[in-house]
Amino acid sequence: MKPRRIYIAFSLAAVLAVAGCGSSSNSNSTSSSAPATTSTATTNTTPSSGGGGEKLSLSADPSGALKFDKSSLTGKAGKVTIAMANPSSVPHGVSIQGSGVDVEGKVVQQGGTSTISATLKPGKYTFFCPVPGHRQAGMQGTLTVQ
Repeated sequence: MKPRRIYIAFSLAAVLAVAGCGSSSNSNSTSSSAPATTSTATTNTTPSSGGGGEKLSLSADPSGALKFDKSSLTGKAGKVTIAMANPSSVPHGVSIQGSGVDVEGKVVQQGGTSTISATLKPGKYTFFCPVPGHRQAGMQGTLTVQ
């Protein structure tokens, strides 16, 4: 029974650590001690026109600071995929909002990749970390779709 108690204690500590990263507002944050996974969330805001199909890369700051390695991304209209690698010990994810689009990627642990895809019209969108408090701390940027 000792290994089970250690696992429960470790899981509880992980949940408390993640909860400490958030804000005091209501949130539906979850935590898992399972290995990091890749998540894909998709929304279609326009019918597919055969254009685009672009994959953009992004990374969380490896030092644990609440920022991405880029504050702006540029893509072509059509299907746009953003893959955010998380080398940080702090859980992070990637989401997009703007022009009627609201796509939230899965929050991943260190070593994981959060991936989102959306069919986007030309314009400006905001990409950000969906972990409570991270966007407010400045973990966001501008996605320009041409």
